[in-house]
Order: sequence, then structure tokens, then C-alpha cells
Amino acid sequence: MSLPTPGNESESALMLISVITPCYQSRADFLAAAYESLLAQQLPVGWDWEWLVQADGEDEPLPLPDAAIADPRVKPATGPFGGPAVARNLALARSRGELIAVLDADDILTPGALARSINALMDRPACGWAVSRALDLQQDGSLVPAQTEPMNLTPFIPRGWVFDYWLANNYDLPVHPATLCIRREWVMAMGGWMAMPHAEDAGLLLATQAAVPGLYIREVGLHYRKHDDQITRSLTRETRPERLDIIAERVRAIGDLLIRPIPKWQPGDRPGGDRYIP
Repeated sequence: MSLPTPGNESESALMLISVITPCYQSRADFLAAAYESLLAQQLPVGWDWEWLVQADGEDEPLPLPDAAIADPRVKPATGPFGGPAVARNLALARSRGELIAVLDADDILTPGALARSINALMDRPACGWAVSRALDLQQDGSLVPAQTEPMNLTPFIPRGWVFDYWLANNYDLPVHPATLCIRREWVMAMGGWMAMPHAEDAGLLLATQAAVPGLYIREVGLHYRKHDDQITRSLTRETRPERLDIIAERVRAIGDLLIRPIPKWQPGDRPGGDRYIP
């Protein structure tokens, strides 16, 4: 597959995959590696990527390499501090892609990762999202399998299966949310990322899989960096029960509404009576 040379086609003729990266106390070497992994992507003909790099805080530095700053496909911005979910949603608001992919500031895409997600979703229009295998990138540079992925995953993931597995396995996901690629209409319908200090990516994945089936790509799509400065390592566990409860309630509510749709409001159904919104 060949990547259209930037400038050879009009921007309106290209289909876009928007890669969203929230940044907080990001390291320049990690961002440089993430950018290099984007440059190595060979997309299907007619596709290009844009990289929405969102600083979590108006004074938060974005130590992007000079080549990324000069690249028109790289779109950095700052915003008010609010955690990774807020940063992701602000980046989403600036994005233009038909597909939305996540890439954390310290992770690395493998060659072909974006193309595999694009092709999988274009070939299966009834599926709303795709994930791929991930390997943990250790501090010594070694790669080991991520512990979250069972060996018996099938390419087609039916609606609700991820949630059932999550509940039955002590809230461990069978797929890696950091590899998520999702159709734009579904991330918008789900309200973007959940406003929580952690697991906002798991919340979006679980909500979406309650409404629409997904796809599992067996090839490794991500090197998930393990290091001492990870945000997840610094969080307390005090809010874990609340986070798990609200994620589960959200997923169940989506499933219930698909089975039993909300009826139209009728006059008198809400305070104010006649102020009816059809």
C-alpha cells in the first residue's frame, strides 16, 4: 500500500484517520518516537493521517521534534488542565477524520498498524471499532506480551462480549484500549471519553462495545511503553470502586436502551408539564 505524497492530492480528496494524543509532562524522546512511528505508517491509497497533540494545561509544554512542528499534519494545541479525558475530547473537537485512533504520548505504533485498522473497518461496515495486539515495551527495550489479551480471541467481537469478559475476570480487559480505532460517529454517540482520572479509555471502549460489534486484529499494532513516570502508576486507588461502578452502569444502560428504547416524552411527563420537547 502506498502513502499519497502530501500536496499531490487536494486535502478534500483524502480520507483522514485522526490520531489523538493527550500530553502531560511528556518527554521529548517519547514524543519523537511516537512521531517517527507515525511517519513509518503506509496508509491505503486515498488516506492520510493527522496527529492531534493536546497539552493537558494551558502552560503545559509540548516538546515536539522540529520535524513534527513543521509537519502540517501535526496539530498541537493547549487547553485548560482537566486530565487525559478532557485533553482527548478537546483534541477530538479539533479533529476531522472519519476514523479516530488513539496513541498515548509514550507509546509507539508498529508499521502498518493504521492501515490494518482502516482496512478492517472499511471491509466490515457493520463493525464500529477495532483493536489490535499490543506488546509491553520494557525500560530495557525488551518486548513482552501484554497480559490483558487471552489467546482465544476471534477476529469478530460480538456486542457485549468485552464487558462480559471484564466482569468475569476481575475487571481485566481482554483487549488493549490503547490500540482503539473507532468510527467517528460512534465516539461522538458515546460522548467521547469519560471524565475520570483514569480508565477513561476503557470507559469509551466498554460503552461502544455495548452498542456495536468490533474487530480484533491479530498483528501487533502497538508497543505499550512501561516506565516509572506513567500517569497510571502515580494515581491512587481510592476512586477505583467508583470508576468501575460508573463504567458498568453506563454499559448496562446502553444495552438496556437498545433492547427497550426510551419512549417519547408526553405532555406532563416532566416538571413544567406543557413544556414538551418532542
